[in-house]
Amino acid sequence: MKKKSLCIDFYEVEDLTELSGEDRELLEAAKEMTSNAYAPYSEFYVGSAILLENGKVVKGSNQENAAYPSGICAERVTIFSASAQYPDVVMKTIAVAARNPRQAMDYPISPCGSCRQVLLEFELKQKNPIKILLTGETGKVYIIEKAIDLTPISFSSDDLKRLLS
Repeated sequence: MKKKSLCIDFYEVEDLTELSGEDRELLEAAKEMTSNAYAPYSEFYVGSAILLENGKVVKGSNQENAAYPSGICAERVTIFSASAQYPDVVMKTIAVAARNPRQAMDYPISPCGSCRQVLLEFELKQKNPIKILLTGETGKVYIIEKAIDLTPISFSSDDLKRLLS
């Protein structure tokens, strides 16, 4: 038996002036989208925004449903919407923000496993990295340079191809 380790590198920014104007605008759009979230059960309001290579920004928010797990996370709403509207346009950067009225969220929120898998799928499909910006209502921002860094031991279409061949 061999023990192995995985490690990811990411950036942590405490002063938003360290970010490009493009990234600050995208984070602001994600924060604004938390107001469009439908989260009456969890009160966990998540917004996201994706910057596409053509300069368009596609936005989304989480949508809950009393019949769990019928809801969908903000990241997937946004990614699927971007893919449906602009199927051949590269997704450059996604920003994700969250808020909760019961507790100040002054720390970055990370995507769930399903969202990580979807981000990875589209990153592999477009053969270009998707930069990920994560934040709460206030506080620091995490910057992950590519989706595969969030899912280092991942399942992809290559695995399906091996299984089906």
